[in-house]
Amino acid sequence: MTGKGAYAIRVKRSAEKEIDRLPQEVSKRITEAILELETNPRPHGCKKLRSMEEYRIRVGPYRILYLIIDERKIVEIVAVGHRRDVYREL
Repeated sequence: MTGKGAYAIRVKRSAEKEIDRLPQEVSKRITEAILELETNPRPHGCKKLRSMEEYRIRVGPYRILYLIIDERKIVEIVAVGHRRDVYREL
């Protein structure tokens, strides 16, 4: 953790692989959005998914699905992918 109130970011190995498969410009934007979750895990536009504990944020047509563990100040990235595919993987 980097500062008071900051959350640690953990990325599941499967999500890392999904990011690596994206075009370089898209993966850069995804990485920037993930790093912003460190200071604000519930940014404007995030949405809690129904019937799941995950939240999602949009980066163009891509989605980042993640869990927030407030007690331990952790944001865990669960999945990253195009909006038509990312929800199927869960």
